[in-house]
Amino acid sequence: MTILLWTGALSSWLFIVIFLIDGWTRPGYRPVRHPVSALALGPRGLLQAANFVVCGLVITASAVAVVSALDSVVLAVTIGVFGLFLVASGVFPMDAMRGYPPGTPDETPAKVSVRHKLHDFAGAVVFGSLPTAAIVAAFVLPEAGWKWYSALTAAGGIAGFIAFGQAWESDHPRAGLMQRATIVVGWVWLGLLLWHAAG
Repeated sequence: MTILLWTGALSSWLFIVIFLIDGWTRPGYRPVRHPVSALALGPRGLLQAANFVVCGLVITASAVAVVSALDSVVLAVTIGVFGLFLVASGVFPMDAMRGYPPGTPDETPAKVSVRHKLHDFAGAVVFGSLPTAAIVAAFVLPEAGWKWYSALTAAGGIAGFIAFGQAWESDHPRAGLMQRATIVVGWVWLGLLLWHAAG
């Protein structure tokens, strides 16, 4: 079970490394504006799609080990939900819009595909379940430091999700940056939590 926790932690951090490097080196992609999900589109789109799916599967598997390692079924379930819907985010990519991939009109289409709607739903669950897991951790973990860190992560994750949602709806030029900050806060916490659980 320990190996599941270690690989879950490493997968959380590797997810960040991959989308940061890919985003900064992708032709026509603007990391400050475009969301991470847009990296699943275009010629190199398979890389980010795989990033979603592999990371999600590994984290879902690691959630099984959380039950015994941290003695909390609720925490394990919330982490498992996060992992499963991360997989769904890769299986159902968003529609092309807002200038990416290159050649796409620089606006949001009036109508989106069912696939895009499924992606949006999966993303909402992802960004909702991780702060929920942090809230649960703040209650079930015995160490004061972890309680405070988890509570702050939950607050940051919720605030970041709301801020990104508003920025996305208004096509704010820094929407992608807001999303990235939210992801880093949550995914780093999850990786550290799984590493801590591995003991």
